[in-house]
Amino acid sequence: MDRLKLLAFDADDLAVMSAHLQDAVVKLADMTFLPREGRFALVVNRFDWEGAAAGENRRRRTGLHFDRVRGARRLRIEAADADAVLNLLAVTFEETDAPAGVVTLVFSGDRAVRLDVECLEAAMSDLGPMWSTEHRPDHPLDKDPA
Repeated sequence: MDRLKLLAFDADDLAVMSAHLQDAVVKLADMTFLPREGRFALVVNRFDWEGAAAGENRRRRTGLHFDRVRGARRLRIEAADADAVLNLLAVTFEETDAPAGVVTLVFSGDRAVRLDVECLEAAMSDLGPMWSTEHRPDHPLDKDPA
């Protein structure tokens, strides 16, 4: 399979990117905000959902960055968690004052990173070969509290 490269300039583009990033794992140490460059970047281990449909569980290193970022903040993620592995569930964009808005990287455990952006400009690119993994992400449904 060829390496995946995607760009996102609107919420629909980002939804496609988010689908490919679902269940990527990342450490806080592999994320950085570069305020002078207006860039937020991270490197994740992306799960290959297309391969999983064919019965192959694989991951691949993938780079992701957002440009025109004015600010970044972590929600329920402490700096002391630098080596903790975070599971990326989704990436969303909410327009606030067109074309500006907020990009949210939603992680399991009710954690998130929120990016204040001038406009949506994101790029994702696979960085290397895939490797097999024994574990396929699984999200059991929450039990009904009643």
